[in-house]
Amino acid sequence: MKASDLFVRALEQEGVEHLFGVPGEETLNLMESLRNSNIQFILTRHEQAAGFMAATYGRLTGKVGVCLSTLGPGVTNLVTASAYAQLGAMPMLMISGQKPIKKSKQGRFQIVDAIAMMRPLTKSTRQVVHGNSIPVIVRESVRLAQEERPGAVHIELPEDIAEEVCTAEPYTAQTARRPHADQQTIDQAAEMLVAAKRPLILIGAGANRYRTSQALKRFIDQTGLYFFNTQMGKGVVDERHPKFLGTAALSNKDFLHCAIERADLILNVGHDVIEKPPFFMYANGNTEVIHVNFFSSNVDEVYFPQLDVVGDIADSIERLHRHLQPAAHWDFSFFDKVKQELERHIEDKAADDRFPLGPEYLTAQIRGIMPDDGILALDNGLYKIGFARNYKAYELNTLLLDNALASMGAGLPSAMAARMVFPDRKVMAICGDGGFMMNAQELETAVRLKLDLVIVVLCDNAYGMIKWKQTGLGFPAYGMDYSNPNFCLFAEAHGAHGHRVNQSGDLSKILKECLDTKGVHLVEVPVDYSEDEQDLIKEIKTRTAAL
Repeated sequence: MKASDLFVRALEQEGVEHLFGVPGEETLNLMESLRNSNIQFILTRHEQAAGFMAATYGRLTGKVGVCLSTLGPGVTNLVTASAYAQLGAMPMLMISGQKPIKKSKQGRFQIVDAIAMMRPLTKSTRQVVHGNSIPVIVRESVRLAQEERPGAVHIELPEDIAEEVCTAEPYTAQTARRPHADQQTIDQAAEMLVAAKRPLILIGAGANRYRTSQALKRFIDQTGLYFFNTQMGKGVVDERHPKFLGTAALSNKDFLHCAIERADLILNVGHDVIEKPPFFMYANGNTEVIHVNFFSSNVDEVYFPQLDVVGDIADSIERLHRHLQPAAHWDFSFFDKVKQELERHIEDKAADDRFPLGPEYLTAQIRGIMPDDGILALDNGLYKIGFARNYKAYELNTLLLDNALASMGAGLPSAMAARMVFPDRKVMAICGDGGFMMNAQELETAVRLKLDLVIVVLCDNAYGMIKWKQTGLGFPAYGMDYSNPNFCLFAEAHGAHGHRVNQSGDLSKILKECLDTKGVHLVEVPVDYSEDEQDLIKEIKTRTAAL
């Protein structure tokens, strides 16, 4: 069997269904093997987009997402996607080509040390030096990518190794049970919760698993504990729940932070310090923290829990549920008040229909038209704060945002992957004009794949987030503004449908029509962030001071 055939058979054995990428001459043996396989090759227009799609596939399915590049500039284009998957805990396998390693007549042309380059950005990076080692390398790489904490892995397949004749066979993928926390630790966690007066639950990205979601819902219903989440923990528990206190979208001084400051114990389920901190611990503070995760806590200047509950999260929550009864002295009266004030503030801002649109109105209108299981894939920009804070996610993985690497350019590829994984659900990409243009070429890929997809491009003709920060620091505006193409014509040039919102009342009507019409639709929406300093900082600070 040829080594490239063996490689593809090993991928099939792991359940790989799609492979996203851009081929090169060093990957032609692998491409021929893919042509004769059950794996669907998805040709993208840039390797970064292929990586974003593979990472999102891994995030949504829990299986490894796979992407392909050639050597040199191809594999360097995967670097950002690798960091995206690694920091965001998304299982992803990158395969890159390389010149022949036994004998080559091209010197150092296009050669970079991809193994050394990928080492700090992956859980594992390996070069195949003999075809018979392929089954071992693929099996171990996939295991590491999927094992908690998930992340990125990389395999380099040189051109001459790919065409070797091999005698090895693929391994059968094994299953493994995750370790469970010991009973003494569960008992101690229950004792700490019972002793607390104002306990609060934090839900992070590590809890974004179906079993954990169900366990947490039962736990919250039984105990009556209030909960909040990180940005990447949105939707783990339905945010319409009466005990939901909000999402940690701002750094401090929000309504939610008032509750966090009053809490005397935080049950931290599935969060780690790679995501932007949702709260800060202080050495002389009065708040204790219980860390519940698949792995022990990474101690940081702002995070040093009093107890680690290490093991399968769903199992830990279920056992804690069995050993914990609500305490009569728990006092949630202040949390009740915080929730009321937060909901009132969000409703007030959602009614502001000025044009160009404010982010709060935009968020409310989109929430109103998206079905419960509809998926929003966010790029990165100032609008992300509004969606994280104000958009209630009803189900797991229905608001896809990145709060770990926080890379621009991921919104459109992520939405495309989501649509492929869930072909029967409504999917919408939310992109700033800056982030959209970083991978705008994938509009052609979406059209070629005949995806039913809505892409909202929020236009302020600037790198709005950094401009906002620049203004907040008292610096004069400089180096942030640009011009944009006519996005309607841009969409039509790629075979998509272009739309423009010209007044606030048009937004929900246009978006609903696009969601209900087949094809790729790009909707240009003018936005205005000029009042965000007043809305998100000054006004909230004033209103929370009165709590």
